Amino acid sequence: MSVAEGYFVDWDGNARSTLAPGGGYACETDVPARYVAITTQSGTLVHESSFYKSLDDLAKAGIKATLVPGSHPWGSRRDGF
Repeated sequence: MSVAEGYFVDWDGNARSTLAPGGGYACETDVPARYVAITTQSGTLVHESSFYKSLDDLAKAGIKATLVPGSHPWGSRRDGF
């Protein structure tokens, strides 16, 4: 897999860029399958999501998610982070 420019929804319901997922994570995308794998830098899979080419595509799918920057933390203290 490679990295394609697009968006996905994280486990808190936020929209994130595949090019800057934050949290020290990396993204691998399979555009034809509309799949995003979010991994640690060493390759451990931590989250899977659908791939969206644009924020408009997210909205067309009925998803209401706020785009957050890569600096926005994943999870919360409540989640053990």
